[in-house]
Amino acid sequence: MDLLRTPDERFANLPDYPFEPHYVTLADGVRVHYLDEGPRDAEVVLMLHGEPSWSYLYRHMVPVFAEAGLRAVAPDLVGFGRSDKPTRLSDYTYQGHVDWLREWMEALDLRRITLICQDWGSLLGLRLAAEHGDRFDRIVVANGFLPTADRRTPPAFRVWRAFATWSPVFPVGRIVATGTKRALSPAERAAYDAPYPSRRHLAGARAFPRLVPTSPDDPAVPANRAAWARLGAWEKPFLTLFGDSDPILGRADGPLQQHVPGARDQPHARLSGSHFVQEDAGPEIARRTVDWMRGAR
Repeated sequence: MDLLRTPDERFANLPDYPFEPHYVTLADGVRVHYLDEGPRDAEVVLMLHGEPSWSYLYRHMVPVFAEAGLRAVAPDLVGFGRSDKPTRLSDYTYQGHVDWLREWMEALDLRRITLICQDWGSLLGLRLAAEHGDRFDRIVVANGFLPTADRRTPPAFRVWRAFATWSPVFPVGRIVATGTKRALSPAERAAYDAPYPSRRHLAGARAFPRLVPTSPDDPAVPANRAAWARLGAWEKPFLTLFGDSDPILGRADGPLQQHVPGARDQPHARLSGSHFVQEDAGPEIARRTVDWMRGAR
């Protein structure tokens, strides 16, 4: 596997991102970067980003959790952020991403986890929680879902997948900015671009849309359907905090609330925000989560 590593200087002086980098090298030689703030022996808040963002998405939430005495952990998925980037599209599979993230989680021996997941962070995080439920205490989904090829794919997603596949340019900062209600500053857009100094660094970001299982014969469907069935028996606390203006996942909270027993009688909310609701309402999501965790004990 041919790997690229974004130079460290690309991440210097990013706005609102003063965090110390941490790394784990997996068995196949891939290095995974993660943020790790707050007491190491505290309950873990695990924040998983989606496509095409990276842990920068959670920069306004990490301090809220750390100041509340929680351990705030946010990895960069393989192919994103400061994590290593395989250069071939064929290096990326749904199961491969699950396995990378599971190995990273086990290397840190994360337990007592409250999961916060968005977009592809949900496709991976909900799989992990369903398959390793002993490590997870709670789940917060903020604009995400677990696809099982049983529902119609929104037209906006089909447009996005075609763009990611065929567009000659892939401006990550501008892409993220189109999925927010508030206007990102030029420096914030540049921060989202920072991990990708060349087209070769973008293979992971390009690959994700085509890996979403939208047909029953997709190789990821059996494992996702098994995970969905386990979530149908999930009695632990389960919360949805969705941006109300997401054209792709804005109404996915309803099916989650109906399917997961642990979602019953929880303080679900739709917040003012779009697909990257962490950009629009990150501190509010964090504060609501802290209050909910304290009340759920």
